[in-house]
Amino acid sequence: MSIEGLLLDLDGTLYVGEEAVPGAVEAVELLKASGLALRYLTNTTRMPRRAVAGRLRELGFDAGEGEIFTPARAAARLIGEGSCLPLVDGSLLKDLEGITLCEDAPGFVLVGDLGEGFTYARLDAAFRCLMDGAELVALQKNRFWRTQAGLSLDAGPFVAALEYASGKEAVIVGKPAKDFFRIALEDLGLEAGEVAVVGDDAEADVAGAKKAGLLGIQVRTGKWRPGAEEREADLVLDSVAGLPGALGIRGGEG
Repeated sequence: MSIEGLLLDLDGTLYVGEEAVPGAVEAVELLKASGLALRYLTNTTRMPRRAVAGRLRELGFDAGEGEIFTPARAAARLIGEGSCLPLVDGSLLKDLEGITLCEDAPGFVLVGDLGEGFTYARLDAAFRCLMDGAELVALQKNRFWRTQAGLSLDAGPFVAALEYASGKEAVIVGKPAKDFFRIALEDLGLEAGEVAVVGDDAEADVAGAKKAGLLGIQVRTGKWRPGAEEREADLVLDSVAGLPGALGIRGGEG
């Protein structure tokens, strides 16, 4: 596989819970040292880019805020100078600077991952805004994610509830939306066929990458399960630790 750049998924790919995937830190060091352009992609809807970069550094990865791509960054571009009712974690508001946040007649309802904050009252308020004309935007629509306690509901089921109630289809600005990958490619300065996405999610990472014209590499960590769809992947690895070796980079594990 001949590529010039990599877009690396985070949760489930580089780390699971509070621990880096064995060999992942060393693998990323080798990939960077080889000269490959590299960016970190995440569908997180609870942490600003600065915090994501800080967490990666705590786990041993060399990452700067400018290397992080999140759905909030894409949402800010989409909404622009408009207004929105944000159903997002408060810590994420910094990445939405420039957008007018309001509860009275917003132009958009923006949904992220609120966890236990997805109360009936908040969802009902968002529903009324949608019925009054607001557009529905979702940072992502993943069905579930892995926590230390096991698989847990992600934002997708709540987005689906608002879609069903309002009759409106959400605009998705996180993986696997094509625009999300497009923004990352623009930053890399590379064409889609020169870049591979590496991730544990067969839908959001691999299938999303393929639909956007990128290569897709599936790792069998994180939310991957035996029997998961792998046909679309250009390469399947037990973990990201094997990626340097698979790409012919000396020092990687085969």
